[in-house]
Amino acid sequence: MQALQGLAILLTLQSAGEALSRLLQLPYPGPVIGMVLLLGALRWQAVQVRVQTVASFLLDHLSLLFVPVGVGVITQFGLVAEHGLRLLVVIVVSTWIGLAVTALVLRRLMKTTSP
Repeated sequence: MQALQGLAILLTLQSAGEALSRLLQLPYPGPVIGMVLLLGALRWQAVQVRVQTVASFLLDHLSLLFVPVGVGVITQFGLVAEHGLRLLVVIVVSTWIGLAVTALVLRRLMKTTSP
């Protein structure tokens, strides 16, 4: 029961984020705003327990979330074959950029918090 309540909390906060994004014409996607709302909501123990339950369930079944991606790749195999090398380069380069930015931010944060 707690998993369903946790899922309801997550979906409600995502919907609230979508509503805020559209109503206030914010430049941020609704799910991102929903995650910020979730960050605030996680201060309450009741929310923590329910979201933890649904998060554990989703992590246990994470492999199922890759099925739609696999089906998409198979159905669009012609595009993947045509642009596969470019896609691979973009994925690798963007991953490296993300890792580098994360490392630089972490290094900066560690310098400011060290005594």
